[in-house]
Amino acid sequence: MVKPRIYKTEAIVLKKFNIGEADSIVTLFTPNLGKMRVVVKGVRRPKSRLGGHLDLLTQSSLLLAHGQNLDIITQGQTIESFNNVKTDLQCIGCAIYMSDLVDQFIVEGSENYPVYRLLCEGLNVISEVRNKELFLRYFELRLLDYLGYKPELRYCTSCRVPLAQTRNFFSINNGGVVCPECAESLQSLLPMSVDLLKVLRFVSDNEYGVINRLRINDNLANELEALIGSYIRYHLERDIKSAAFIDHIKRLDSGKRIAK
Repeated sequence: MVKPRIYKTEAIVLKKFNIGEADSIVTLFTPNLGKMRVVVKGVRRPKSRLGGHLDLLTQSSLLLAHGQNLDIITQGQTIESFNNVKTDLQCIGCAIYMSDLVDQFIVEGSENYPVYRLLCEGLNVISEVRNKELFLRYFELRLLDYLGYKPELRYCTSCRVPLAQTRNFFSINNGGVVCPECAESLQSLLPMSVDLLKVLRFVSDNEYGVINRLRINDNLANELEALIGSYIRYHLERDIKSAAFIDHIKRLDSGKRIAK
């Protein structure tokens, strides 16, 4: 489909870097045009009318003109600035991680409206949720689902037998859980306790309004994070750098609690 000379879209700003004396190239994630890189001319000048509308992690309504190489933003109006997120260090870390995941997984020009709505939901609620780490696990599993990578949690990915409530294993290569019998002939497996599989299923099957009432201990939370993180790294074939920032924030919070 050929884009008109002038067109309008809403978008969330994922990345921005400077070029020249006053211009920037911005990576946007849009509901219907997917991820795209665009040019913003003069945005770094003090009197620019576009600057505040194109801050990182801002949702804006934009008017663009078709350019020779990259399209050019000509007008913008903020829809949601997510200020509650940007004033809290833990929220900032979560927001950057979610946007980073989307940026890493989504190919430029690839439309994925469910992922766009998921990112909007995440940025809207992350400052309000009680357990932010659990919300990130919810976000990760939904993202994997919308991208076609949802892990199999009900049946053994090798023999297809329903999984029993026993110590099973997770096969990253197979894309899900394998039973103890099949695990004997496979390699590179992650052991899974009964509770870990239960939590994975619960987070995978429910909306966050339900998940937000769930309470799990630190050991189980760490197992959950490690397993999903390994699965994400397998599909991306690289680490998510922003995950290290979240770990740093967690260590700071842990140090404060110990100090008290």
